[in-house]
Amino acid sequence: MFPPINEQMDLIKRGAVEIIPEEDLVRKLERSAKSKKPLRVKLGCDPSRPDLHLGHSVVLRKLRQFQDLGHQAILIIGDFTGMIGDPSGRSKTRPPLSLEDTRRNGQTYFEQATRILSAQKIQMLYNSEWLGKMSFSDVILLASKYTIARMLERDDFTERHKGGEPIGIHEFLYPLAQAMDSVAVQADVELGGTDQKFNLLVGRDIQRENSMEPQVILTMPILPGTDGVEKMSKSLDNYIGISDPPKEIYGKTLSIPDSLIYTFFELTTNVSNVELKKIKEVLSSGSQNPRDVKRRLARVLVGMYHSDDAARQAEAEFDRVFVQKDLPDEIEEYVFEEKNGVENLIGLLSVTKLASSKSEARRLIDQGGVSVDGVRVDDVNAPVPAAESFVLKVGKRKFLKITRRS
Repeated sequence: MFPPINEQMDLIKRGAVEIIPEEDLVRKLERSAKSKKPLRVKLGCDPSRPDLHLGHSVVLRKLRQFQDLGHQAILIIGDFTGMIGDPSGRSKTRPPLSLEDTRRNGQTYFEQATRILSAQKIQMLYNSEWLGKMSFSDVILLASKYTIARMLERDDFTERHKGGEPIGIHEFLYPLAQAMDSVAVQADVELGGTDQKFNLLVGRDIQRENSMEPQVILTMPILPGTDGVEKMSKSLDNYIGISDPPKEIYGKTLSIPDSLIYTFFELTTNVSNVELKKIKEVLSSGSQNPRDVKRRLARVLVGMYHSDDAARQAEAEFDRVFVQKDLPDEIEEYVFEEKNGVENLIGLLSVTKLASSKSEARRLIDQGGVSVDGVRVDDVNAPVPAAESFVLKVGKRKFLKITRRS
């Protein structure tokens, strides 16, 4: 039913930062093989944002690997804990969400996550099912299991406390509530990013307090964004969405720094360990232009989330637009009316949403990131062109055909 333990461990350890404790995981796998009973592998999802990107895919792919090995994947949508707000990595209290918001985001999360996970081999639960039923006396009993001193061992709490930044009592309850998820589903293993390590360890402690065998925790790296500096985040606009169109996934992938090519192959693709070794050797030796290896990565990612044919088309269009300097086959059109009061390009960039604001539009022009019909715009006060139609380009991948109507 299950592959040999060494084969399972090879796959499980791929890309992992820590397995705590690793010997317990081996023991659990051995017991699982003997009893023919799959491990219960838990992943909790924060439904504060409904759009998933490759950064989210790192831990989701690890859960998929457990599925492929024959184990039971448990995806917990934190609709109840989402109303508290995960304090991990936060310098301020996170605004709470309504149960309606977390439920809606959670459903969208599941729909996107099953582009990675096998929907037939997963148990999806909302943690309001058990947390919402706890009485106030239950919460007091749970809170008595942990001390403030232990909570302040958490780096982000410590920094906020030292800096005089308020910490809500409800934030201390977040890791305890997440720990109760592990108790409720009797998790054998819990997955998370390195920023979740504290929460996952609390889960082990609370399981012990409930006379359960503690879960093994496995942490995965935080994937850097396309800028190669900050973690991948939609708010930082350095993300590659798993639902992005093929040309977006392809183009954004080619924008990552060469230093991240191997990391992306390891953490975001299904390339075998043998192939990974070859990729590392090629990149280290300089025997192949990193750009060509990156193009392969872009094709692989588009193929995973769309199709191989879509990957070939995305690459062909990228070459036509950025190598041969032609225009894309399809460009969205915007009808510009004289009466709308827009007098200059800054205003046009703002109303067409090519820039989020007039100040961003000014910055884009200052940085040379705006062109009209292939000619870069240098004047921040440039008027809207008098031509009946023209193509406005922002950055490397945003095109918009402007058609004038008086």
